[in-house]
Amino acid sequence: MNKDRGLNYGIIGNCKSSALINENSSIDWCCLPQFDSSSVFCKILDKDNGGSLKIECNDDFTISQKYLDKTAIIITTFKNDDSEFDVIDFMPRFKDDNDRYYSSPEIQRILIPKKGTPIFKVVYSPKLDYAKGKTKNYIKKNFIVSVLDEDIYETLFLYSNIDKKSIIDNKEIYLNEIKYINVSYNEKIDLPSIENSLLEYEKTKVYWLNWCNKTPSFKSYNSEIIRSAITLKLLTFEKTGAVLAAVTTSIPETIGEVRNWDYRFCWIRDASMVIKIIAKLGHQRIVKNFIDFIVNLIPNKNEKLQIMYGIDGQKTLNEKTLDHLSGYKNSKPVRVGNAAYIQKQNDIYGILMDAIHFQIDTYKDDNYKYEELWSIVKSVVWVVEKNWKNPDKGIWEFRNEDQHFTFSKVLCWVAIDRAIKISNIIQRGEKAKKWETLRNKIREDIMNNAWCSDKKAFTQIYGSSDLDASVLLMESYGFIEAKNPKYIGTVEAIGRELLKNDLLFRYKNNDDFGEPKSSFTVCTFWYINSLFKTGKIEESKKLYDKLLSYSNHLGLLSEDLDFKSRELLGNFPQAYSHLALIETALNFNNQSV
Repeated sequence: MNKDRGLNYGIIGNCKSSALINENSSIDWCCLPQFDSSSVFCKILDKDNGGSLKIECNDDFTISQKYLDKTAIIITTFKNDDSEFDVIDFMPRFKDDNDRYYSSPEIQRILIPKKGTPIFKVVYSPKLDYAKGKTKNYIKKNFIVSVLDEDIYETLFLYSNIDKKSIIDNKEIYLNEIKYINVSYNEKIDLPSIENSLLEYEKTKVYWLNWCNKTPSFKSYNSEIIRSAITLKLLTFEKTGAVLAAVTTSIPETIGEVRNWDYRFCWIRDASMVIKIIAKLGHQRIVKNFIDFIVNLIPNKNEKLQIMYGIDGQKTLNEKTLDHLSGYKNSKPVRVGNAAYIQKQNDIYGILMDAIHFQIDTYKDDNYKYEELWSIVKSVVWVVEKNWKNPDKGIWEFRNEDQHFTFSKVLCWVAIDRAIKISNIIQRGEKAKKWETLRNKIREDIMNNAWCSDKKAFTQIYGSSDLDASVLLMESYGFIEAKNPKYIGTVEAIGRELLKNDLLFRYKNNDDFGEPKSSFTVCTFWYINSLFKTGKIEESKKLYDKLLSYSNHLGLLSEDLDFKSRELLGNFPQAYSHLALIETALNFNNQSV
């Protein structure tokens, strides 16, 4: 196995909910019935009291883990001199007889003997509702039911062909035939069986193989692209089309500090970037689902666009702390909800417009929701025209006073630029001429106010000398050419000031919580892309390979990395990190400089 990266987890899921499985088979995080529900296992946030489901063997067993190729199915292999068995973990996802996707809120675990007669224990300790109150387990005729001893009604069901008392009592079990464990949020009407589990395994495997088959193959980094694409797919909530930033809450950016946030929501920025990348890989349905999500969020022309929403479209995401949980590696507080939803971030308009333009431009023959989208386009232009001169909280969601962030201004320019392009496609440019004046005005403002002659770079804030990795995206959004001396100067300045041990700070100036101490993974990918675009090809590829080596044993990345230890930090797996991994790989495969 790779060196321990801290977050040595794999993710399984079915576009409704998910679970994180440790390299030793322990299911340490799962929220049911959907991503943003309360947890049924949360050992990741409290190693003593959080609850988990683990297959346990003697110390003489070696354990290895992998994904079944081109699937979201995890296989953990236990092996000693005398015996060997596999633990197969998945959440069912396949088309039923009515051509609808079956995505039941349950975890399927199949134990398959391969050699000898292995001996193991099932360590089953569910802790419902974020381990609040006391969860009690009761053996019934067909299942084990877990009940929360609290004022709320919450239950969990375990079905198995393993003796139920042996599970509850943590007794040794001989694996002399295939065994299954089904942990379900719902009580089953049709009783599970080993035959049914094996059938659902095969159906789920076929689903993922078919999904990956729609993705083109690439000469370089193909396996990394596929794994990241599957991970992004697992972060989509099919019911509404929302895309999650990550499936966890409160994994800290730095151990022992308080930058611990709930990421189980749909940020317009992150989601728009994700669907654009996934669409480039041939998965149009995800784009249409997200477009539906946006259209449903903005039913009226004067509807204010928030920076983020709940995955069901909730607009109020009140933040609270769970003080009874010790936190990941004792990093408190543990938060649910996210107070950032009330922030004003002007960059979201440009990123959303870029995604809408990509949808319309890529699928010109499919006028999907043109009328609704055109209304949104005009509304966004109106908002940008009224607000682009105003300060905001910026892409990094500073919680102190508003500032004139360069990235926000650039993305306001992007919003108008893409509106012009959309106008040319939909209504032959009738609005475009009027909007060109605004686009030029925003560009002139940025060029005059964001450039720092001392640093020879575009800076984080108007009039500041602080650098910020987000301005690297000026080129990829078409605001400036890669060969422009000012862009080259910016890339070089960011490399000098923000690069440390081959990883990038997003910024180094103090924020609400002091000076950042970890590297924001997506920023390093942005820097690698910028090196590549400015002609430093070998340097960029060398840095890219180093960054990939910092992923965990299954090729997954979180939000942050520790500069010294390379420990994965921040919420996991992170959509931002994996979309940037794909985007960079696509540049290496497709673009010549």
